[in-house]
Amino acid sequence: MISASSVKELRNMTGAGIMDCKKALQEADGDKEKAIDILREKGISAAAKKADRIAAEGIVESYIHMGGRIGVMVEVNCETDFVAKTPEFKSFVRDIAMHVAATDPQYLSKEDVPEKDVAREKEILRAQALSEGKPEKIVDRMVEGRLEKYFKEICLLEQAFVKDPDKTIRDIVNEQISRVGENIRIRRFVRYEMGEGLEKRQNDFAKEVMGQVQG
Repeated sequence: MISASSVKELRNMTGAGIMDCKKALQEADGDKEKAIDILREKGISAAAKKADRIAAEGIVESYIHMGGRIGVMVEVNCETDFVAKTPEFKSFVRDIAMHVAATDPQYLSKEDVPEKDVAREKEILRAQALSEGKPEKIVDRMVEGRLEKYFKEICLLEQAFVKDPDKTIRDIVNEQISRVGENIRIRRFVRYEMGEGLEKRQNDFAKEVMGQVQG
């Protein structure tokens, strides 16, 4: 049974019609990410329709954590200067910068993770599953599931948004696309942590940032 709230959430994320969202969720057995892919494949998702449009405008936003211990710069592109200058877009980009400060992602998307790193992680996950005594026939499926969890930890677009953990960063980007009617993409980001790489007393700065963001 597909709930009305699930349909509404998918509609907000993609801009697709209510019935299209319901059918996609039914086809995906309620899996939101699969439903988004189904809508994109059918060319129904508003975000998918705008994905190929050139986004050459936008802003570079910075976020400095209290005391200057963590600094982030992020570039987010949109299609027009008009949208880039709106308070809503600026607030959206700042939220992205604050999220990067809190979670320290290593890559933008899972497609950016080097193949050698993915292969190494698969080997580690496979060895772990076998050491747990899992049957050989289900190990590969377990590895794929754990690999997705790995991507959610290190890839910005796959991470749960710190201000709303029920949504990923990809979700809120798609919501913003539907809201403003333009293609929007996070192009790049950089995060600096004071004393990074130097031997020092360990402080969980990221946890502090996350606490402030969620607070």
